[in-house]
Amino acid sequence: MSSSVNARLRRLWLNLHLWLGIGLAVLLVPISLSGSLLVWSDNVDALVNPARYAVTAGPSQPPSALLASAAAALGQGFQPIAVRMPEDAGWPATVTAREERRGERAGGRPRLLTVYLDPATGRVLDKAEFRNSLVGFLHRFHENLTIPQYSGRSVVGWAGVGMLLLSLSGIYLWWPRSAGFLRGLRWRRGPAVSFNLHHLFGFWIAIPLAVVSATGIYLGFPQQGRMLLSSVAPLTPPERSAFNAPLLAVPRIDADRAMEIAQTGVAGTRVAAIFLPTQQSHAWRVQLRSGGSEVLTSVLVDDRSGALSPMVPQSGDTIAQWIRWIHEGSHFGVLWKLLVFLCGILPTVFVVTGTMIWLRQRKGRLPRPQRVAVSQPGPAE
Repeated sequence: MSSSVNARLRRLWLNLHLWLGIGLAVLLVPISLSGSLLVWSDNVDALVNPARYAVTAGPSQPPSALLASAAAALGQGFQPIAVRMPEDAGWPATVTAREERRGERAGGRPRLLTVYLDPATGRVLDKAEFRNSLVGFLHRFHENLTIPQYSGRSVVGWAGVGMLLLSLSGIYLWWPRSAGFLRGLRWRRGPAVSFNLHHLFGFWIAIPLAVVSATGIYLGFPQQGRMLLSSVAPLTPPERSAFNAPLLAVPRIDADRAMEIAQTGVAGTRVAAIFLPTQQSHAWRVQLRSGGSEVLTSVLVDDRSGALSPMVPQSGDTIAQWIRWIHEGSHFGVLWKLLVFLCGILPTVFVVTGTMIWLRQRKGRLPRPQRVAVSQPGPAE
């Protein structure tokens, strides 16, 4: 490729990189910063609401006792639908409860309350509607800018497209024009600190940022993403009525028995969550965790017979779950979690340093009289 063609191509990518960064800054900065906080969502919630995490030492109460304690605290109007056991020592158990809706209010998604319990005593520590908490707001903002339906999610998805283009074009622009790869790793790529910060941080985070952006595009366009994924791997049809399915009025077995059957059937596991049976499934859904692994295995326990059946995910379900885990920084160790956190912090650094580079270059292109006028302060007011 001739030097003139290469120069025009570089100018094209530079303009794309510049105007995408400036045009999308108002979206990319808050979206990325909210995502960086969500990487540590449990820790953020514990910092903001310490009473929810004031647990005592000791073995956990059985699930049925936790459900009964939550039901007593909820009173009329809400019914427990799931109990989650502590993820680790020092963390609370939680019970998710659904608002009972009848008549003209039966349609749509009901309100959900989370009851936080001390697992050792069953004492209620707090109850809150998750979507109205700080972490719930961060989730809604990061996913759809708190704009209802799919319009907000699409805006976030297109912002992910812009971030992906910025990441890929940044790799091209980072590459030294007159030297080898190692030359690009040096600190002094230019005379200004902002220029060096932009290039050095940009190189080290570009590939993880591109991966996080690409997974965010999938999550930002869920319907289109599922259609595309289902064309190459089978997916389980989504359960549209999961939040509204009526529960069994009088189950034949209780949560403790469902837990016992699940753990007996899948040796070496501990229960992560138990979902109460519905009139559609007539089965308890139990999520199991093996040792210290964060990966969950789900099984069904038939409420009538007590029979255990594993829930084998389709290959597309596994891929979709991996996409979400990659994007949110979970299930892949502390190093990946830190990288995803930096992918949320550094776009703000890139916006600031990139704007400084652009202003400095723009000032350098001005005729000398205008440059002097810009650099001198105006008359005192």
